[in-house]
Amino acid sequence: VALGFLILGIGAFKPNISTQVGSLYGPDDPRRLRAYSIYYVGINIGAFFAPLVAGTLGGEVGWHYGFAAAGVGMLIGTAIYVSGMRWLPEDELHRERAAHTEKTPFNIDERRAIVGLLCVFVLVAFFWATYDQQGNTLLLWAEDFTERNVDLGVWKGEIPTTWFLALNPLMIFVFTPILVKLWSAERQWGVGLSTISKLALGFFCIALGNAVMAAAAWNLGAAGKASPWWLVGYFTVVTVGELHLAPVGLALISRLAPARVLSLMMGLWLAATFPGDVLGGWLGGFWSTMAKAHFFLMIGAIAAVAGAAVFALNPALDRKSVV
Repeated sequence: VALGFLILGIGAFKPNISTQVGSLYGPDDPRRLRAYSIYYVGINIGAFFAPLVAGTLGGEVGWHYGFAAAGVGMLIGTAIYVSGMRWLPEDELHRERAAHTEKTPFNIDERRAIVGLLCVFVLVAFFWATYDQQGNTLLLWAEDFTERNVDLGVWKGEIPTTWFLALNPLMIFVFTPILVKLWSAERQWGVGLSTISKLALGFFCIALGNAVMAAAAWNLGAAGKASPWWLVGYFTVVTVGELHLAPVGLALISRLAPARVLSLMMGLWLAATFPGDVLGGWLGGFWSTMAKAHFFLMIGAIAAVAGAAVFALNPALDRKSVV
């Protein structure tokens, strides 16, 4: 029952809030990608505090407190959103009704954009299948194969496994302003990657991150434990990949999708996590039967092949488009 309510809430919220961000800007406004990057940082504020607050409360104090903390966070977020609604743009449905716009069949450019985006959605499922191993097999690696007893001088003890999940959102805070400035400079110099190339780079970063973990598996110590710095390296590379895919993809959809199906296309982009996580769970089943280095190489190879397929979509989705 609880999961059902969470699914309904996420399904109603995420596609529409993502659409609203894009509606703040005109079709060719170069600030669109920067806006989605800032929006993505906002998402990851919660992702950073969740394992530290809810995870620690749930594991150390009691699960009632962990779930309650998540519920309180949702109420705070809802209050902020409702209080700020007067500054948000009118949504597409109300604009169409106000203008009495008559729906006509999609033209050839709109159909081309929809088909191209659907191809991206299919391939993005492979991104999430490989990326979301960090909440599955990477946690098992942190639990069983990582030396978590550390002495930092001011603090000595065992790092809780769930704390490693805070590395990704923490790095998003660090890397987002750097990448936003880099993309802005590239745009001014006329050397920026196309949108599709940015998406493909996201896949290749996942492949590289898994290569780092394969190296960690080949360099286990005598006690069968690896340094936690391998995980830091993994999350560094993977976070750069995520920032080249998640906000960039939202900006791409916001710019290319026809207005009347914009929220639907946003929903399909987010829905790609479902087949991705089903596939990711199936791939995770090989964790206990494969050599760990071979497992990471398999995950990396899947990400690399899918990235090459995404890159091949460049001609279909405007090679020169840079967001």
